[in-house]
Amino acid sequence: MVNLTIDHIPVTVPEGTTILDAARSAGIHIPSLCYLRGVNEIGACRVCVVELGGMDRLVPACNNVVEEGMEVLTSSPKVRETRRINVELLLSQHDCHCATCVRSGNCSLQTIANDLNILDLPFEKKVPETRWDRSFPLFRDASKCIKCMRCIQICDKVQTLNIWDVAATGSRTTVDVSLNRKITQADCSLCGQCITHCPVGALRERDDTRQVFEALADPNKITVVQVAPAVRTAWGEFMGLSPEQATVKRMVAALRRIGFDYIFDTNFAADLTIMEEGSEFLQRLKNPGAFKAPMFTSCCPGWVRFLKSQYPDMVSQLSTAKSPQQMFGAVAKSYYAQLLGVDPQRIYSVSIMPCLAKKQEAALPAMESAGAGPDVDVVLTTRELSRMIRAEHIIPAELKEEEFDEPLGMASGAGIIFGATGGVMEAALRSAYYLVTGKNPSPDAFRDVRGMDGWKEATFHIADTPIRVAVVSGLGNARRLIQALRRGEVQYDFVEVMACPGGCSGGGGQPIHDGQELAESRSEKLYGLDAIADLRFSHENPSVQRLYKDFLVRPLSEKAHHLLHTDHTAWEMPLSPDNQKN
Repeated sequence: MVNLTIDHIPVTVPEGTTILDAARSAGIHIPSLCYLRGVNEIGACRVCVVELGGMDRLVPACNNVVEEGMEVLTSSPKVRETRRINVELLLSQHDCHCATCVRSGNCSLQTIANDLNILDLPFEKKVPETRWDRSFPLFRDASKCIKCMRCIQICDKVQTLNIWDVAATGSRTTVDVSLNRKITQADCSLCGQCITHCPVGALRERDDTRQVFEALADPNKITVVQVAPAVRTAWGEFMGLSPEQATVKRMVAALRRIGFDYIFDTNFAADLTIMEEGSEFLQRLKNPGAFKAPMFTSCCPGWVRFLKSQYPDMVSQLSTAKSPQQMFGAVAKSYYAQLLGVDPQRIYSVSIMPCLAKKQEAALPAMESAGAGPDVDVVLTTRELSRMIRAEHIIPAELKEEEFDEPLGMASGAGIIFGATGGVMEAALRSAYYLVTGKNPSPDAFRDVRGMDGWKEATFHIADTPIRVAVVSGLGNARRLIQALRRGEVQYDFVEVMACPGGCSGGGGQPIHDGQELAESRSEKLYGLDAIADLRFSHENPSVQRLYKDFLVRPLSEKAHHLLHTDHTAWEMPLSPDNQKN
């Protein structure tokens, strides 16, 4: 243990602890901008500088470790003045039009500037111009970039895609797409992790709320909205709602207040996905010579983009099942339009997802199976939902709880856990066991695939047949698994992959809490909802059963294939630089 003083307060911490962590352990706040634990610890912003006894120069607290007897001052006149100058220099190259910034009120730079009482700037402002394809789901605003390098590091070290890099030199230094590419030419997975780890508004999703409001106002459109499982764990965070206030039913009430005609649960389509994907897996398992193992899940469009760009020769191993989002859209514009007795062209299908890649997925020409234009017209992130609630001046805490509409609002606990890493695998195995044996397993029989480990593996037995499975989240872990598969070091029958660490609960469209990773706590909420659900098996969902009986006939039927499955080779994805060389 190391003994030191911070602001004259005695502190004892383990050897190797940074000054920043030592201060935080004592309840002493040191501001930081570029620091991201384990990912970006370069001391670039110089906002976390502190004064050490006996030393003239200030040092960054984020990457200097404590020493025995060290005397640290975190708010001396010298520290405050240096911090102020450093922040003023950042602001001199920053678009400070906070009123039009999506991160206003949730911006680390704004908070630090306010804390330092910076009311004017002594330096000449030189704000770089933004040139970007605004149709792309991810938007980068160069005028707001503070060169903290977080986006570069999260993409390189965690997702291993290297989409971002330092560009130019000297005072013109900035961050841009690597290798002088346009973003539309890059092998970006659209995971959105660069957005959720940006401390300012330099990165954000394309905002599609205006066209949703226009659709809501159009009397000729029937607005149908679906809400993904992970959204219900996070939708109330921006509004400061407690878990007791931010219930699923109160979210439904808020959506109805916004003006949607019909409000449904994506978990219904998750149950449907299990029926199709689980049946496909069993089909492949029975015919090992016809299909190469393992079969990969296809629920996550960020993962699909990754596989197509990095390992295109393995695309055939993806399940042909569409994601729940796209299955729902196809069903809404076919089966549900038929139930309503309306022209499918009148259905305006909106989804609320914890994800950016879903925006790109919905726009694919291959996702127009129902014959009424895109099966999903618009995709909103959880953040966009929060902005719509705020724009309508809705106070969710004051709303009475309301139910999802039927029949597409009924879901099982198996559908709910889709939002957590391992949830798709667990849900699939629950129903696969039934489809093989005719009996339900214990709902928690496959819980070994739960948890935040980036790469989990297990072997389960279904009717004496061993099923080797793996679950990975985070594209860096996906790359490690694939490389191990290609080297012959591991063998699996079924693999679940989610692009974002922790799965959809940690998705790139979720609320941003700078420096906090909330995927685990959000996932625990989903497992809690599953545990108390009346139904815990996808195959027992009566609405899904009715859909097959009245419309689809059976899993993997011709109609099911047309509406619920896709050809992953039907669209192009930019290849990785390595694949372009080959």
